[in-house]
Amino acid sequence: MSVALLNGQPASADDLRALALVNYGHFTSIQVRDHAVQGIELHRKRLLTGTRELFGTDLDFDGVRMQMRAAVADMPDCTLRVTVFSRKFDYRVPAEACEPDVLVSLAPASPPRTLPLRVKSFCFQRPLPHIKHVGTFPLFHYRRQAIADGFDDALFVDDTGLIGEGSIWNLGFWHQGGVVWPQAPALRGTAERMLQMALDRQGIRQVTRPVILGETSEFEAAFACNAGGIQPIAAIDGTSLDPAHQGISLLGTAAASWPWEAI
Repeated sequence: MSVALLNGQPASADDLRALALVNYGHFTSIQVRDHAVQGIELHRKRLLTGTRELFGTDLDFDGVRMQMRAAVADMPDCTLRVTVFSRKFDYRVPAEACEPDVLVSLAPASPPRTLPLRVKSFCFQRPLPHIKHVGTFPLFHYRRQAIADGFDDALFVDDTGLIGEGSIWNLGFWHQGGVVWPQAPALRGTAERMLQMALDRQGIRQVTRPVILGETSEFEAAFACNAGGIQPIAAIDGTSLDPAHQGISLLGTAAASWPWEAI
């Protein structure tokens, strides 16, 4: 079962023509369980910030939240995506402020991702990395290339080897009883932020610093995190890491401690 509501009403193909043809907008994805979500405030901030930057206007998040509630009424467990675009956006006069349109779409709930990942590095940095925009072509392209080369996913680094992020996930490293977060331009995920706050509450040491691809062998373990949960990284290119390290289970416990809130 899938659901797509545009501004609270069932979306038609014509309604979505602008999103398909112009491909200008931003979004957030949320896992819903029993009509509840984690980190709703983080998603609110992401949507408000992205709308102001891309469309020069404010988003009525209270109204969006009502649309989210209506959408999940008959689907309490699902993957919910809120996409903000504008049918009034004209690429010929892109600086004009536009009234936003909101597409709320539902898909089946994503199962937890627990299998260790073997990732391949690619020299790439997404444009406007601080915005979760709809320009996802390179993310999926590099992931496809990694799989074709026998890996599970793609890791992005800049031309100096500085590690940024994965295709659709953030990553961290376990080192001497704490977590090292790579400091580089990247989309800062809601799951990453929730995990960081949960680790703070548990007193687990964290540091954010530049991490170079060539130093990954110095870490004990690595992990990916996004809305699908915590996933161990077994190898980065030819460097093996310990996917069964005890730190991975501690991260999973921290992530699970984040509260669920009714939409």
